[in-house]
Amino acid sequence: MATQSNTAHQEGPKSGRRDFLYVAAGAVGAVGVAGAAWPLINSLNPDASVLALASIEFDISSIAEGESVTIKWRGLPVFIRHRTAAEIEAAKAVPMSDLKDPETDEQRTKVGHEQWLIMIANCTHLGCIPVGDAGEFGGWFCPCHGSDYDTAGRIRKGPAPTNLVLPPYEFVSDTLVQIG
Repeated sequence: MATQSNTAHQEGPKSGRRDFLYVAAGAVGAVGVAGAAWPLINSLNPDASVLALASIEFDISSIAEGESVTIKWRGLPVFIRHRTAAEIEAAKAVPMSDLKDPETDEQRTKVGHEQWLIMIANCTHLGCIPVGDAGEFGGWFCPCHGSDYDTAGRIRKGPAPTNLVLPPYEFVSDTLVQIG
């Protein structure tokens, strides 16, 4: 019996060392796999130039009433229009039943900044860039296929299925807007 208990006593520490070696080898292997996979995973992150354009700030103080400017954000053209009171009233007066993609003027602007209209400048039909201050409704006209947008960037006539897209934006101050 002394031999059996002595043998059992010797198996315990060997078994504990063996378990430790298995766990240690597994941990080192897991760290090695993670270290080898990290460059692949990191390569899926956006490029630094894309991150730099993720959001931009633009000073709108130089845009006179009735004028538009086109800027670039994330490689896309963006219209910033300083609308006149007449343009705002015309946009508010349009019955929703006349719109292909019903959106009120209030849904397309920010409260307190209704005179500013900020939209991605790509026609929603095939991605052309519409011409400003043109068309039957005094907004934008895409000459490629005849899509006609009103003074709120809403599609009124032509093959475009939806209104001009609004990027995410907010007013940092009365003269500074952050897009993105």
